[in-house]
Amino acid sequence: MAFLESLPAMPALALTGLLITVAIAVPTWLASIPLRDASLADRVWSAFIAVPVVFYAWHAGGDARLNVMVAITVAWALRLGIYVTVRNWGHGEDRRYQAIRERNQPNFALKSLWLVFLLQAVLGWIVGWPMLVASAPGSAPLGLWDGVGAALAIGGLLVETISDAQLARFRRDPANRGQVMDGGLWRYSRHPNYFGETCVWWGLGVMGLAAGGWTGAWALVSPLLMTILLLKVSGVTLLEQDIGERRPAYRDYIARTSAFIPWSPKREAAR
Repeated sequence: MAFLESLPAMPALALTGLLITVAIAVPTWLASIPLRDASLADRVWSAFIAVPVVFYAWHAGGDARLNVMVAITVAWALRLGIYVTVRNWGHGEDRRYQAIRERNQPNFALKSLWLVFLLQAVLGWIVGWPMLVASAPGSAPLGLWDGVGAALAIGGLLVETISDAQLARFRRDPANRGQVMDGGLWRYSRHPNYFGETCVWWGLGVMGLAAGGWTGAWALVSPLLMTILLLKVSGVTLLEQDIGERRPAYRDYIARTSAFIPWSPKREAAR
């Protein structure tokens, strides 16, 4: 690793983090080929973020701020990784990835390396930037904004955990087949799990900014990227583009329920 040793400390640390994500992506891609299941990428998405973050903390020695950030990230990663794996077990390739497969024939098996696995590896590496910023030597001491960021991140983790649990319980009941989940947190937002997810990364982004000051403002690329992905790319927009056709009852749910930020349902639509 003489090349890495020749680089300045932070670029070398960042590049190592990127190489770690690639080392996770390639074996997962190889496993996906015989299974014809590119959605395996979803099961390792949280690892793309958490494993480099743990490495950053190990390399930096870990101060109090970084330890808190890593603890939140690892808790987030374990919860999401287990949840997605259990949810998808035995169901084959997710329909979103089936659509990607159909659009990129022939030779999707090879194309999926960069279209799915390496792309997600790079995105996951970017999402982990707040912890990379906090790993830099000479970080500012703990302050008020660290408390705000930690509270926002932990609160977001609780929201997405509760909302995912509510949805899983709803789906397990055969009586709910074909029905729309509009109870619990889902009464106030059509995607409370995604809202909680964005809160996690905005909270960690604030802590990264508190560590590095305005020279570490690139920590906020992480929550900005995650917000765009969840609202416009792989989240709300993608999930709802044809759901009204597949499940007509969802149209009324859309009319009365906030898409993202939890809010009181519209009374006139609820009548």
